[in-house]
This record gives sequence, structure tokens and C-alpha cells, in this order.
Amino acid sequence: MASKEKSGDIDFPLEGVRVLDLSRVFAGPLCGMVLADFGAEVVKVEHPGRGDDTRDWGLRIGKTETTYYNSMNRNKRSITLDLQTPEGVKIVHDLLPQFDVVIHNFKTGGAEKLGLGYEQLKAIKPGIIYCAVAGYDSSGPEARRPGYDLVIQGEAGLMALNGEAGTPPLKFGVAVVDLMTGMYAAQAILAALFRRERTGKGRLIEMALYDSGIMITGYYGLDAMQLGHDPERYGNAHPSIVPYGMYEAADGPLIIAVGNNAQFDKFCRQVVMRPDIVEDERFSTNVNRARNRLELGPMLKELIRSFPRDLLLERLTAAGIPCGRVAGLHEALTSERTRRGGLLQDMPHPVVGTTPVFAPPYRLDGQRLPIRHAPPTLGEGTREVLHRLLSMSDEQLQQLQSKGVLTLPETPAQQG
Repeated sequence: MASKEKSGDIDFPLEGVRVLDLSRVFAGPLCGMVLADFGAEVVKVEHPGRGDDTRDWGLRIGKTETTYYNSMNRNKRSITLDLQTPEGVKIVHDLLPQFDVVIHNFKTGGAEKLGLGYEQLKAIKPGIIYCAVAGYDSSGPEARRPGYDLVIQGEAGLMALNGEAGTPPLKFGVAVVDLMTGMYAAQAILAALFRRERTGKGRLIEMALYDSGIMITGYYGLDAMQLGHDPERYGNAHPSIVPYGMYEAADGPLIIAVGNNAQFDKFCRQVVMRPDIVEDERFSTNVNRARNRLELGPMLKELIRSFPRDLLLERLTAAGIPCGRVAGLHEALTSERTRRGGLLQDMPHPVVGTTPVFAPPYRLDGQRLPIRHAPPTLGEGTREVLHRLLSMSDEQLQQLQSKGVLTLPETPAQQG
């Protein structure tokens, strides 16, 4: 493993682990970012000309980054290598003995064609933990199909459970299949690292977006199997708890989550001042409320709409009923709660001065894990990483740049 890296007094769980991130777009890069957040040294390998696809997605930041790219690539270093060239692949092979983990999301068979397949890399580093992310099961008939989050949201039934009843299928607001696949992949790598500490053996990990998409269906998926057909869709409401969802007050939306019968009793008596509702046998228990939701739902909507939002929130909080404002995205990101938690931090940027970056969501021993490196400009670490790990000279690097194998980082004058 690599030498340890510390930031302040944080004791990083993955100090000394090195990760070679050959992936691009979302699931693989997110997996690498999780490991980087926990202290691993993650070296992201990108194409010399275009870099990761997401450097061209979202809103532009500086010359080579975007909002999309920055959301998946904090705490990494970027080097550029053209893996279609023998020289680029050789550098990966030369780096491999110093690395513990490889992540990629080439199409099934693509890594092997480049000389970067599991068996090929295992021959160089027997203890390597190798994580391949693809769209579909590598042993099945769809192995070579490209995997895209939106396609799999449709194929896995996720769009069919999202949205209001009677409306067309609806995708999630973010690429939820990619997101969960990246998280599942990171979990698998952590388990493999733990096992290797005991046995010294590496591992081949294969993650399929479709598999993750099926898992995300959760209790809705099991409902469908029990029913023998798709469960009903309830939009912002809960399929089996009433009232539980988003409601419109007189001056804006709020969330009300009445979790049990005692809370509903308080809701009726202390919040909306209608004890007669809870005293009605049709609504006295959650089972009855769910059974009679078509009668209760419109009644509650009309009642809630007659109160100002802040008054409802005050009464709900006093009664111990879970509740909250429905915030706009920008409102949430700039809120006192987000600021106090340090969830967004301004990081230095060579072109635009500073740029906001999400902080890791993890707290260990009472401290949030820090942002050690801002999302890197394209190839910012090429010279330093290859100097340090392979002792490559400036002359060698210049020769490789002249062949198009890699690009070296711009000087401060060029960046300006």
C-alpha cells in the first residue's frame, strides 16, 4: 500500500490505499470518490484530449470542469493517458504494482482488448482488487449492451413506480441507478480490501447497473411480486401510511409524516383542531385510514390548505409529529442548516478563483471528512504523479506528450 496521507487530526480509514480509477461518467467515478473521501489516493486516468465525458456535461467551470464532473470527482488526482496506445497501456501496467484497486466501466470485453482485463492485470499484481462496472450481467446475452441510467430506470421498473397515478412513467430527478451502483461498488471494494488484509488475495468484482436498478425497487418490488401486478402509484404520498406526504398550506408546501395512531390523534386535536376526524371509526387507525384514503385525503388537503405553513409547522413540532418545509434546491443549498453542517465548501480554482464543492457526507469521531483535493483540472497531476510513482523525467514526459499519449498540466500563465 502507499504511504499514509493525513489531513489535520483526521485518521483516514483508507490511508495508504491507492486506487487507479479508469472509469468515467457517474457510477465508477462516484465509487472512486467514496474511496477517496475515506483517504485513499485515487488517481483518475482520463483521455488526453476530452477527458471524462462529464467534463462537457452541465454548467462550465473554468476550462475543463463542469458542475456534473465536479459532483463526482473531489479528492482525486487527474492524469491523462491515451489507453488506445501501447505506451498508455504500458504506463498503467508500470503503475499497477503500486496500486491496490482498479475501477473501470469499459463495455464488457473492452478492457481485455486494451490489455487491461482482470487476468491480464492479475498477472502483474496478484493481489489487485479489480472492479468492473457494466450495464448488464457479463455472463448473460446482453453483456455487451451499453448501460445508461435512463434506459435501466425504464427496464428495471423504476419509472413505473415513480410519479402520480394516471400519469406517464417518470424518471427520478437524479441518475439514481448510477448513484446506487457506485455506492454498491464502493461497499464491495471495501469488503474485498478487508478480506485481503486477512488472506492477501485480490478479488474480481463485477457490478451491473441493471442489478442495482432492480434492488432499488425495494419494498415496491416485493409488493409487485406479492400482488402479481404493479402496485398503485401515490406520488408524494405513502402507499400504506396516511397522512404521510407533501401538502399545500395556505402559503406554501410542507411535509407531514404522521407515523402512528398516537400522532394522528395529536394531529387532529392539536394541529388542525378537528377531534371529530380521529373519533370517526373510518379514520381511527392507520389501517382504516389507508382503506378509506379516498375519503380522508381530500378532506385533509382542504383542511391543511386553510392554515399558514409556519403555524402548521409550529403546531406539528410542538406535537412531536415529523414535519418540514419543502425547499427549493437553491434554498436548501444556501440554508443555515447546510452552511452550519459544512456541506458545501468554496475551494480554490486556478481560473475562476473559487468554486463550490460538496463535502463528504461522512462524519468519523465527530468530524466531517474534509475535501483534501478540489475536483482536478484535466491532467493536473500527470507530471507530479508520474514523477513520483514511476520516476519519469521531464524529457520522457515531453516525448510522450509529443506522441499524443498524454498531456501535461498547463502552467499558471497558460491557465490564466
